Amino acid sequence: MKIVASTKLTRAQRAMNESRKYGETSQEVFESAETKPLEAEGKKTLYIVCSSDKGLCGGIHSGLSRFMRRHLGPNHQPADLVLIGEKSRAQLSRTNGKNIVLSFAGIGKDVPTFADAQAIADQVVQLPTDYSDIKIVYNKFINATAYEASIVEAFSEEAIANSPNFSAFEVDEELLSNLREYALANSLYWALAEGHACEISARRNAMDVCDRLA
Repeated sequence: MKIVASTKLTRAQRAMNESRKYGETSQEVFESAETKPLEAEGKKTLYIVCSSDKGLCGGIHSGLSRFMRRHLGPNHQPADLVLIGEKSRAQLSRTNGKNIVLSFAGIGKDVPTFADAQAIADQVVQLPTDYSDIKIVYNKFINATAYEASIVEAFSEEAIANSPNFSAFEVDEELLSNLREYALANSLYWALAEGHACEISARRNAMDVCDRLA
């Protein structure tokens, strides 16, 4: 079992490193364009929470849920939730069911792919609400024994269009929606792959604990 777990972790870390190229490239573009979330009165934030359907991996999913509950309190801006994975849906539907507008299952059975992220991004951009900003919440891989809940910004089409330096990229306005969806898919792929690596690592560590207690 340990050999299998170690092999899965190696695959997950390889996919994580590859996915970072996608996500970091999009972030570099937005940093150069000086893109910022909109501060629009009355508009909601959309949080996309990246977990999975599987358990037996310590508190990796409950940590994300606790993180989200802190960001959905009465003193925060109104928000909606897109939940990836049955674990986050089971935990957050009890306390924040009214915030959930979309959920996905079946992601994370194997190493996440860009096609998975693209399919999710396609559904997200079709949501009818005009959000001020979009935040992807995921477990950031620190090392084989540590991770932390983190956020990566995925900007709205309006926020991209209002970027101070965006004109330097000479993107036609009719292509802006395509750019927004592609950048969202890039960031989702990064977040899903990194979260998957955290989950495999946490599951392997949980096995080690069980072996020591046996």
